[in-house]
Amino acid sequence: MQVDHNTAWNNCLSRIRENIGEQGFETWFKPIKPVKLENKILTIQVPSQFFYEYLEEHYVELLRNVLDNELGKDFRLEYSVVIDTGGRDHQPYTINLQNSGSKGEKSRENGRRDISAMDLFGYDVRLNPAYTFENFVEGDCNRLARSAGYAVAQRPGVTSFNPLMVYGGVGLGKTHLVQAIGNEILNGNKDKIVHYVSSEKFANQFFDAIKNNRIQDFSQFYSKIDVLIIDDVQFFEGKEKTQEIFFHIFNHLHQSGNQIIMTSDRPPKDLDGLMERLVSRFKWGLTADLQQPDYETRIAIIKRKMQSDGINIPDNVIEYLAYSVDTNVRELEGVIISLIANASLVKKDIDLELAKQTLQSIVHDIDSEVGIDYIQKTVSEFFKISIDQLKDKTRKKEIVMARQIAMYFSKEYTNLSLKSIGYHFGGRDHSTVIHAVQAVNDMYDTNSSFRRSVDELRKKLKLKAV
Repeated sequence: MQVDHNTAWNNCLSRIRENIGEQGFETWFKPIKPVKLENKILTIQVPSQFFYEYLEEHYVELLRNVLDNELGKDFRLEYSVVIDTGGRDHQPYTINLQNSGSKGEKSRENGRRDISAMDLFGYDVRLNPAYTFENFVEGDCNRLARSAGYAVAQRPGVTSFNPLMVYGGVGLGKTHLVQAIGNEILNGNKDKIVHYVSSEKFANQFFDAIKNNRIQDFSQFYSKIDVLIIDDVQFFEGKEKTQEIFFHIFNHLHQSGNQIIMTSDRPPKDLDGLMERLVSRFKWGLTADLQQPDYETRIAIIKRKMQSDGINIPDNVIEYLAYSVDTNVRELEGVIISLIANASLVKKDIDLELAKQTLQSIVHDIDSEVGIDYIQKTVSEFFKISIDQLKDKTRKKEIVMARQIAMYFSKEYTNLSLKSIGYHFGGRDHSTVIHAVQAVNDMYDTNSSFRRSVDELRKKLKLKAV
């Protein structure tokens, strides 16, 4: 004989009361309200997310056993969690979350997919197949994040890196890395549901769900995902309702053993405008940063890119590019693409001169009217020496002085690193540049003739800048 939801839940409560203390029963089970019993799913309403989490943490096995004994092993439990009790201006709303159940139950549920919910929100892996671990160049700047990402890709939801938070500035490879994780997971298991979404798209989907009264569909859609990759979570700042729904989805996925991967432009502790309880959950797994690539890594990136395009370029061009573009991977790759395009357009082999011409039009530091080449040219003409003399190893006093002044102005007028400036002066190291700047400052204060020369050169450079 089929029973209704009230009878079914009351029978379950009788069994639960026999297995726990009276205080625990009064606190955690008496406030629960049965909602419906349909399609072998018993839905119960709990008053808050905290309530739901406590039941899942402390009573999940008891609930599973009671449900099996009372209704049968093919029945499932679903929570209707009250998110907003409503008010004068809006109706209350809840979300439904499945009971994670025992390991056997979870395994059975992973085989079932709510295709209608997937279709409703336009499920699509949305991964770029070009983003792989094979073409993600590893260096000191990203080794921890890359290693953790690969471990997650091999065993999603099983490692202690859940969630995995990858943070860093623009163009350092965050999206490449997290999508490489997704692609690697799919290569190993086609049945996994891997979903990549930007925080902006997630928020827009949620707003549409509210507008169209489809919050349940939205939450069910995300509760079915095995691996959720969400990009730029810093844009959740100030969006309280979006944070709230993401908090519930995060908890459900995490408690179900599903993998969560996120990116941000800064570490969790610096994410102002996010709920404290959400930020605390971001810290549960591993937080790994991506830094600006060092010189050796930039060399490797250029060689990998050229190799993939089947193009050979001289080592001096590779070194010039690696020294000149020290900001991020995205800008470096953009320079490489532009260089290849220019060589094709002018039907010319890639050489150092073409590399310099290309950088002048796209890189900020080189694009400046007062670039390092112009500084060297101006200083050389002023002291009546050649640019080659400015760069060579001679220790003649007048040439050393000119070289130090050129280094001094290079630091003042460009944003190049000290190491990069040194490279443009015959491959000298950063300590030589530091010494040159200090020497110019000291002589400027003590030698009037030297000061006049520096001031005159500065006027020439300022006129060029204007």
